[in-house]
Amino acid sequence: MKYFLDTEFMESGHLFPITLLSIGIVAEDGREFYAVNAEADRTLANDWVKENVIPFLGNDLRSDTSKDYWMRHVDIGHALLEFVGDDKPEFWGYYADYDWVVFAQLFGKMIDLPKGWPMYCRDIKQMCDSMGSPKLPEQTSIEHNALADARWSKIAYEFLSEKVPA
Repeated sequence: MKYFLDTEFMESGHLFPITLLSIGIVAEDGREFYAVNAEADRTLANDWVKENVIPFLGNDLRSDTSKDYWMRHVDIGHALLEFVGDDKPEFWGYYADYDWVVFAQLFGKMIDLPKGWPMYCRDIKQMCDSMGSPKLPEQTSIEHNALADARWSKIAYEFLSEKVPA
């Protein structure tokens, strides 16, 4: 099963250079996961993150707005384990290097990823580049919301997959 992920994060470039703010995952079968790291110190965010990311935290863009998506960092990892279940996941992201680092840190060190899970994330941007960089579909939803971006990543992957010769 393919899982399309996106995260929003803060980066300092120093000790603990990347801090997870939120994560969105869309499964190939249509299931969705969204969580916000309640422990992140958002006062450390730079101006760009304060303007473009923080206003959208907790907005899962679904009709059910009653659910609380704010979780402790460790609880996000547990919720992801439940979301994926016994599946053997294949993870995809767009410009996914930092996304993968903060994703893996939800479980501790890279070697602490759940058994059977890959230690890498496949990248839609690299897939696009290898195909000659075709113009990807426009994202019409809110950018820099992890769930909206994960949804768009699935759309971009499907678009590129249709271009691959059989």
